[in-house]
Amino acid sequence: MKIRRILATAVAVAVTTPAVMLSVTPAFADTKPAAQTPAKPTVKELEKAVAEAEKAYDAAVLAERTAYEAVEAAVSDTAPLTVAAKAARKAADDAAAAKTTADKAVTEAQAALDALTEGEDKAAAEKALADAKTAAEAAATTATTAEAEYEAAAKLATDAKVEAFKVLNKAQNATKEALAAKTAAEAALERAKKEEEENPGGGDGCLDEPGLTTVVKGLPSKVTAGTATTFSVRVTNGTDKHLDQVITYAGVHATDKSGAKDIAKYLKLTWSTAASPKWQAVDGDHYIDDAVGALKPGEKADVRLRLDVDAKTPAGQGLTFIAGDYLNKDGSCGLTPDAAVNEFDIEAAPAKPAPKPTPKPSTSTTAPAAGNGVTPQGSGSSVPATTTSSTLAATGSSDATTQLALASGAAVALGAGAMFLVRRRKTGADA
Repeated sequence: MKIRRILATAVAVAVTTPAVMLSVTPAFADTKPAAQTPAKPTVKELEKAVAEAEKAYDAAVLAERTAYEAVEAAVSDTAPLTVAAKAARKAADDAAAAKTTADKAVTEAQAALDALTEGEDKAAAEKALADAKTAAEAAATTATTAEAEYEAAAKLATDAKVEAFKVLNKAQNATKEALAAKTAAEAALERAKKEEEENPGGGDGCLDEPGLTTVVKGLPSKVTAGTATTFSVRVTNGTDKHLDQVITYAGVHATDKSGAKDIAKYLKLTWSTAASPKWQAVDGDHYIDDAVGALKPGEKADVRLRLDVDAKTPAGQGLTFIAGDYLNKDGSCGLTPDAAVNEFDIEAAPAKPAPKPTPKPSTSTTAPAAGNGVTPQGSGSSVPATTTSSTLAATGSSDATTQLALASGAAVALGAGAMFLVRRRKTGADA
């Protein structure tokens, strides 16, 4: 869809609209680079994106209004299928009443025949009974047919109502999705204009450097609250020049299952290297200044990352943003043009079993073993615990509810991607 391509350009992050998020698969593998972000858009491109997003939103609102009117028509007492179903119900009720009358006539004819004494002429009574039975059989057939016709008519009316509501749900979802796209595009345009006003020279002096790459290895597609997952980032100087200081950017973003609540506060990233094995916190701007250092042409460096997920973290979805910058002594600097964006599911911590009551005679007060409440999933290296790939968790709710939640979640994730673009300009600002 065109609006999705525009949205991806507008926010410059590899997270698209909710329909795409419905079929999320791991965007990475140990032997392949992660999903990459497109180039930073221009103000003109963003203005076009906003205009397209506004058109899409207006069209979605109109479609939703039409769908709502169709629902009102479908549930109306004057809807043709509803009128037909009511007529069929009346015909079925009339046929059932006729059958009851015919059955009563059979009972009365049988009683009249049984009441005759020996010697009386029974021929007339026998004929009356036979005629009553014939009429009762015909009435029964008519009643069965009328009831079947009513059921068919009622099903048609019900199906029409259900279909109308389905169309309305889809239209409502499309409106929410279009609104999320419009909001994200407008926010991106506002940021771009502000950046242009603050820096009319057209940049911060740092150039995109395609030769500087970051590849994520070992991040599983699923993490669990109350655990720590270890993975790694390989930074490679694929240029033909010496880079005096290479800085790694590492950010994490997460929302709950509804997609509307930011739960990133429950997630923490720390880092270590072979030269600095002690785990250290990523700074407030999501930069790791001292992990890599200088890189010669063709040289590589590995940075270990550990993602700690608090035990209170609710189920949801997460994203990691990994990139690299460099700063040389002569003042030149550069950025990886793309960021590695990886998606993962977050599972809530398993429910604790109810404590068994201590037998009355016991006075044991043994304290539990000391611990930090976190069970590592990794071994402190880039090799992750064995996991299985997963898609977005099914919640048992309707498609409309799920897509609506993901629409708001996409808007939050898109905002996180836009913040990534602003924050990783640290190299040029410090220069």
